[in-house]
Amino acid sequence: MKKIFAAAAMALSFGVVHAADIVDTAKGAGFNTLVAAVEAAGLTATLKGPGPFTVFAPTDAAFAKIPKAKLDALLKDKAALTKVLTYHVVAGKVMAADVKPGAVPTVQGSSLTVAVKGKKVMVDKATVTKTDIVADNGIIHVIDTVLMPK
Repeated sequence: MKKIFAAAAMALSFGVVHAADIVDTAKGAGFNTLVAAVEAAGLTATLKGPGPFTVFAPTDAAFAKIPKAKLDALLKDKAALTKVLTYHVVAGKVMAADVKPGAVPTVQGSSLTVAVKGKKVMVDKATVTKTDIVADNGIIHVIDTVLMPK
């Protein structure tokens, strides 16, 4: 009986915890390179805004796949960086259960292609590795590759 009350108390205490916005949630989840890129592009205020947003968030390992010289150049080119980052953002809050294969328009203006291959969900050439990280103003889905607009 004590275990049930303890579990209920924990559940209630977690229910009171307030999620952070997309940027703070990404920081807390360890997306260091993505957050640095968002800051360099001047998109912090936007992604802290009301949204809602769905962000396909590349991991630090995904950014590490980009050759260092190319990544450094991208981080210094605000226009190109903004184009790449906004290609990872979809307007609205799309939970994993609501994702459907096909073209999905991004904030950048182009469309991502979502596909299901076996049990894997692909976004362009990236594999979704974790879904439904909830933030106050949207949702984050983790991907293993940085997406480049066409």
